[in-house]
Amino acid sequence: MPLPSEPLRKLGFLTIGLFDEADPRRGHESTLEIIELGERLGFDSAWMRHRHLQYGIASPVAVLAAASQRTSRIELGTAVIPLGWENPLRLAEDLATVDVLSGGRLNPGVSVGPPMHYDRVGHALYPDTAEAEDFSYERVRRLLDFVRGEPATDFRGTEGFEVFSDRVQPHSPGLGGRMWYGGASLRSARWAGEHGMNFLTSSVVRAEESEDFAEIQLSHIRAFRAHHPDGERARVSQGLVVIPTDSATPEQRAKYEEYARKRTPRTAAPQGPARMMFAPDLVGTSEEIAERLYTQAAFREIDEVAFALPFTFEHDDYVQILTDMATRLGPALGWRVGV
Repeated sequence: MPLPSEPLRKLGFLTIGLFDEADPRRGHESTLEIIELGERLGFDSAWMRHRHLQYGIASPVAVLAAASQRTSRIELGTAVIPLGWENPLRLAEDLATVDVLSGGRLNPGVSVGPPMHYDRVGHALYPDTAEAEDFSYERVRRLLDFVRGEPATDFRGTEGFEVFSDRVQPHSPGLGGRMWYGGASLRSARWAGEHGMNFLTSSVVRAEESEDFAEIQLSHIRAFRAHHPDGERARVSQGLVVIPTDSATPEQRAKYEEYARKRTPRTAAPQGPARMMFAPDLVGTSEEIAERLYTQAAFREIDEVAFALPFTFEHDDYVQILTDMATRLGPALGWRVGV
């Protein structure tokens, strides 16, 4: 098996946190238990994805606040918060609060663009300003400014018995360096680099100059680093759907293979008007998955991952997958707990 130039430095995972509408607490509790398990297994990070008006966790920041009180070491991230649903000033307050509660372990990942199905939800979200809202990178820039301590108002001082700050409180000094942009295009990669963010690249990219997924992803990583002040040292995390089967039961293996088989057709060519390309899900033993990863030029350029858990599996499946990731796949990629 070919070896990378450097071993995998950070091993993370991403979960969506599905729940039953009739019993939402159970699904949220399952997600928290998975994060606790991730810490016990030695994972470096656990990430959550937004699902608005669906049966997945709509408020990862709130759930990560709970996770921060049930863990002590694992980093906690969002991949990603769609800023079209958020007020940057209020979000900056929430992020800083959770970062303080976690002891500086929060890694907020964000993206821009109109909310999904904006023509149907826009007037519920912004009843008076739906047509005037700005969903450009400017929304990210505002959030970055607030998180990094730039003034939010021209007033600070005392009114009566109350003391006011001109910047977001609490202020968490290290949080600005742990902001991530989830990008699927060359433009996003360049913008994130120019603004000193970290970069999340996932199993979805935009087919702009090629229809080869790995080639596209590699171009994004290199464009990001070429425009980042830290150059080759700028942080990039790759997130693919990875399902190791080392300790899976025969029934689990069959389910995992069927899941990947149904999703494979979308990986053959760009999808939709935006020409989105999807990476194939990787199912197999840890040794097989490691060999396939090392054939990807983009994977060979990164040393951090946040492998995505499949969305529709059961709690016991996630336990098996995470355990195999930490005890077999991670070591096969050169990762070591606590290194």
